[in-house]
Amino acid sequence: MKYRTLPLLLLAVLGLIWPAFATPGQKRSGAAEAAPIVKPVDLDGLKKVLSRSPSSRPLLVNFWATWCDGCREEFPDLVKIDQDYRSRGLDFVTVSLDDLADMKTAVPAFLHQVNATMPVYLLNVSDPEPAIRYVDGDWGGALPATFLYDPQGKVVFKHFGAIKPPELRAAIDKVIGAQ
Repeated sequence: MKYRTLPLLLLAVLGLIWPAFATPGQKRSGAAEAAPIVKPVDLDGLKKVLSRSPSSRPLLVNFWATWCDGCREEFPDLVKIDQDYRSRGLDFVTVSLDDLADMKTAVPAFLHQVNATMPVYLLNVSDPEPAIRYVDGDWGGALPATFLYDPQGKVVFKHFGAIKPPELRAAIDKVIGAQ
């Protein structure tokens, strides 16, 4: 009888001490927020996300994908910008152009890795061309692409390719200061 309970006792002890052996990159209890939930959005949904009422806050939108090296490189800067400006009146959303199959795997894994907490949408359309044209007639769909809207919904800054944080911060400061 004594030997039957030994395996259960070992499992219980192992369950208690296992977190102490976590590798440095693993999160322990009290860790940062979980990655945001990735929501699929079609063209009409994207239009709603981008629509701004006159009393809205400025909106920063970044189009990206996990397979885009420039997107992955700039994302930590965007996360920092979100952290620095959210409380100052900036709304920020990202729109992933990954495959729908990656919505519950690669996309949230990457967002968790970079500690992203902003709302994230995944463009779920068979043809992205109408969405690209809706966002900006000058944008050919290359990633990353970043757009800053003033509170009235007018694009006041756009950048194709990886952002230069000082330029984007200056544009945000200007639109926030104009409120």
